[in-house]
Amino acid sequence: MDKIDYKKNFKDLYLPKQNPVIVTVPTIDFIMIEGNGDPNDEAFAQATAAIYALSYAVRMSYKSKDVPKSYYHYTVFPLEGIWDLVDKTLPPTVKSNLKYQLMIRQPDFLTADLFDRFLSETKKKKPNPFLDKARFVSINEGLCCQMLHKGSYDDEPASFEIMSNFCEESGYKRISNTHREIYLSDPRKIEIDKRRTVLRYQVMATKK
Repeated sequence: MDKIDYKKNFKDLYLPKQNPVIVTVPTIDFIMIEGNGDPNDEAFAQATAAIYALSYAVRMSYKSKDVPKSYYHYTVFPLEGIWDLVDKTLPPTVKSNLKYQLMIRQPDFLTADLFDRFLSETKKKKPNPFLDKARFVSINEGLCCQMLHKGSYDDEPASFEIMSNFCEESGYKRISNTHREIYLSDPRKIEIDKRRTVLRYQVMATKK
């Protein structure tokens, strides 16, 4: 099998344009860690580091003595997050009140048993308290609206308004208060105005 690169093989899910579109997202396997609090805090950074450590353990397993069955070469997928509020009465600008599910998509050959193996190996090689919270899960989002947001995370409400207007005009209705963000840029290495983030939430059709 040729190397799988999400930028080439899954462009519809990971490289949308700055105009909203409707997509059907299939069932996808992830390594996930849940938490809450300000994403600028150390806990968030540790959770992110734990997910990347596990994901790269899977990616580099072709160099191990026990190569996973059906292994194929691929590009590690970008970090994703599903965001919600702990206290629904507070505005989303109160970052200490944020609740998140951080995750990275995994290749098809990863199984629950293999996940347990890589988790055990990573705990020994790269100890991190957040590894105890890591889970291997399958998520089926189904019908969604998404678009590319460029710039600061704090400016995302403007993009969500564009998505909302698009859905209303196109016969779709948002059905979840949570939303997904896919981080195509590393905020530590790129200027704020050049950040690229996929915004996505679940919808249903209101017109037949």
